[in-house]
Amino acid sequence: MKYFRIPLLLAIVSVLLFTACKSDDPEEMNEDRMENLKALGESAEDLLSDDLYDRLVVEIVYSNGFRPKQLSLDTFRTFLNQRLNKPGGISIVETVIDPPQGEPYNISEIRQIESEHRTKFTNGNTIAVYVFFANGNASSDTQTTVTLGSAYQNTSIVIYQETLQSLDQDLFLMEATTLRHEFGHILGLVDISGDDIHPSGHLDPESSKHCMVEGCLMYFASTIPPTISNPTVADIPALDPLCIEDLQAKGGK
Repeated sequence: MKYFRIPLLLAIVSVLLFTACKSDDPEEMNEDRMENLKALGESAEDLLSDDLYDRLVVEIVYSNGFRPKQLSLDTFRTFLNQRLNKPGGISIVETVIDPPQGEPYNISEIRQIESEHRTKFTNGNTIAVYVFFANGNASSDTQTTVTLGSAYQNTSIVIYQETLQSLDQDLFLMEATTLRHEFGHILGLVDISGDDIHPSGHLDPESSKHCMVEGCLMYFASTIPPTISNPTVADIPALDPLCIEDLQAKGGK
């Protein structure tokens, strides 16, 4: 999900950065990256199960001033361990880069930033996910709607950190919820590839790729109440049973 209306609701939308490539040969570089250049949802089973990959590395990329809170990363790792079968382990790596230019960003520009800075790719028994905490907002933002994040490829996510920081909401709760929600999309939620095991009563007919169960992490507009003064992990929206069953059907926990 990408948008929310201010100030009525938050639509929960929707990593280490590197500066060197593994090879200077374009053909070798492209071959190296092919597993990470697929459509959204195509790697859901690979992420959830240990059939091909028993390890996951999440590469968190950001520039100075836009690092997510440590608690957001720690609780995200816990969320991944709860849902993914990765007996070889789940690691989160992070790197600071120079602030990219050209904000506000469209998705083409976000893809270019990834192409220039991503260093972790799916290889061997390890599947890799890239998350960019952007130093700008989305070019599609208006005076009443903004994009918090977007999952735009099979292992690629952008979180518009500048937007999160500008809102009058608890930053930890915003980061944690948005990050989990976008990761849910690359896990195939909801019905991203047309393989939802629940043919009715799950996919929201009015909001593609979202759950119709109000309060679920994948609901199109999981509201974050501004009255929560010191939110805890318990305040992050959880996946409803139907979403969990979908993940389990693809090899998840």
